[in-house]
Amino acid sequence: MSTKKILVTPGDGIGPEVSEQAVQVLKNLAPRFGLQLELTEKPVGGAAYDLTGTPIPDETLEAARNSDAVLLGAVGGPKWESLDFSVRPERGLLKLRSELELYANLRPAVIYGDLVNASTLKPEVVDGADLMVVRELTGGIYFGQPRGVEVRNGERVGFNTLVYSESEIRRIAKVGFEIAMKRGKILTSVDKANVLESTELWREIVTEVGKDFPKVELSHMYADNAAMQIIRNPKQFDTMVTTNMFGDILSDAAAMMTGSLGMLPSASIGGNIGMYEPVHGSAPDISGQDKANPLAMILSVGMMLRYSFDLGEADEIVKQAVVKTLETYRTGDIMAEGKTLIGCQEMGERVLQFLEQE
Repeated sequence: MSTKKILVTPGDGIGPEVSEQAVQVLKNLAPRFGLQLELTEKPVGGAAYDLTGTPIPDETLEAARNSDAVLLGAVGGPKWESLDFSVRPERGLLKLRSELELYANLRPAVIYGDLVNASTLKPEVVDGADLMVVRELTGGIYFGQPRGVEVRNGERVGFNTLVYSESEIRRIAKVGFEIAMKRGKILTSVDKANVLESTELWREIVTEVGKDFPKVELSHMYADNAAMQIIRNPKQFDTMVTTNMFGDILSDAAAMMTGSLGMLPSASIGGNIGMYEPVHGSAPDISGQDKANPLAMILSVGMMLRYSFDLGEADEIVKQAVVKTLETYRTGDIMAEGKTLIGCQEMGERVLQFLEQE
């Protein structure tokens, strides 16, 4: 048996509810694939601030550094919006990504089973869509300096800096090409090279890296056009690589073709320790009501097994269990005529039932 240390950070809102179901799935699969789990739970986000006055306590950071992987629920909510920017829940998430050197965020947008009818787009547009967005995660305008709000000529001015170094672009481009090689060998690099010098450099470096991957078909697209094309014809895309801010926006646009943010997992990789979390937020309006959809969190466990532990077969088993569950059962966010409405806990239990049949 191989021992794996996993830090679970449930976070805020529905985070603890969906995390609980994901952990049950992980415990079910681990023995089948020769894994012995050492699970540790630590606070992050608003929950951590309420306990310690900081969204990312030192003990949480230390536990993350000493883990093989991190499983994160969700952070944030209206309760903490009035806090100083430096201690808001999201700062804890950003610091985790930065400290663990998680510079590549993988966000798949896939139609699972007959969820095609849950999408707000026409079935013929989304049926068969399978897009992976590779988002640069630790650079760009979210981290660039200088930044802030100051008084100039008698009025307040807010400013942020969009900056990318050649090495930052090169490493995320390499991840994009490597992911594309494992998929359809088609990579779209998204930038705004017509107006932003930083992304003009982005385009140049991505093109250079592409010379090392001759089997991958590379194309470039402006971010505004990419947003339109994801809605118009998502099936034209296979793998997409882009900057931090563009990736944040475009991955959420891609998410909606699947019908619900509650269906989308993500992986943050790059350093030695991967972090896995659902794309959805903390949904405080349904927190504690057993209404949350745990499937994105469960699918994030599958991504962890694939990308941190090289267990692609386990990831496929998780996906199949989710598809089979959706044939009959739905949470409120993806409810459809002829299906059975269930809550968060029962959804987790149903997935476990199908897992045991695999």
